[in-house]
Amino acid sequence: MAVNICGTGSYTPSHVMDNNGIAKLVDTSDQWIRERTGVERRHIIDGETTVSMASEAGRRALQRAGVAPEEVDLILVSTISSNVILPCAACEVQKELKASNATCFDLSAACTGFVLAYNTAAAYLAGGIYRTALVIGSESLSNLTNWRDRGTCILFGDGAGAAVLKADGRRMYLPVTHSEGQKGSALSLKSRHDWNVLREPEGPGHYDGGEYFMQMDGKAVFQFAVKKVPEVIRETLKRNNVGQEEIDWFLLHQANRRIVESVAKRLGEPMEKFPVNIQEYGNTSSASIPILLDEMNQKGMLKKGQKLIMAGFGAGLTWGASLYEWI
Repeated sequence: MAVNICGTGSYTPSHVMDNNGIAKLVDTSDQWIRERTGVERRHIIDGETTVSMASEAGRRALQRAGVAPEEVDLILVSTISSNVILPCAACEVQKELKASNATCFDLSAACTGFVLAYNTAAAYLAGGIYRTALVIGSESLSNLTNWRDRGTCILFGDGAGAAVLKADGRRMYLPVTHSEGQKGSALSLKSRHDWNVLREPEGPGHYDGGEYFMQMDGKAVFQFAVKKVPEVIRETLKRNNVGQEEIDWFLLHQANRRIVESVAKRLGEPMEKFPVNIQEYGNTSSASIPILLDEMNQKGMLKKGQKLIMAGFGAGLTWGASLYEWI
């Protein structure tokens, strides 16, 4: 049994910081950022939270799907930047949406998070455990960014994207996912609730950032992505006996435009099949694929019968791809 994406939604904060704004914080320029990342601006929370953005994206997805909140029996929120620990973000979304019949939990897999959350929901639906799922990626990465670190602050933004999934009787395409924890230091972040910090005489707050903000080995992440993403896409196509020429759209996590261009080149596909919106939002981690999916849906770019590949990659290290046919 397959799943049907019957509605999408997204939300991004109205407050925008362009590259000239970043240049006031660190030694950089609009041209330098654009050439290396493709990012022109990013949306930054100003009163919003990870939960409030997730709730609004979910509300819009439900409205467009014509699904009442009480029909939802599973809510998954993928996030590494929730403003709440207990209860989980998904339970807070349930409360906001009044989705009283849903089972709710969060999933943490950073930039691969939406793909893994989608796969998790699809497995539950295919198994007949649930009937209707709301899958959300929501991130407030501005809270985790060291705004004095030029290597990371130029990249990240905030936002949320959501999809409503229902079980249907079509063919189920199987995903492919991988993890390599041995190389996890390439992209890392320690919790500010680390007990070793809290118990030191200086107390919490004596540090000025460092490992308690996102840290990235940009070269290592780039090399990992351009090698592993084409491989996992080919592996997914082979597993499902689908030819690469049958794929209409490749929806990649929006980490860096040069990564997307490199993946397209290695697959021998035109960039026209790789939609990009990183110029507007930056890297929004688990929110990037569902935001892109919703934009394409609202623009009428997705046609019945088209096949899509959704591919995520990032911290863990984790990476994976899922195949979906739009109906």
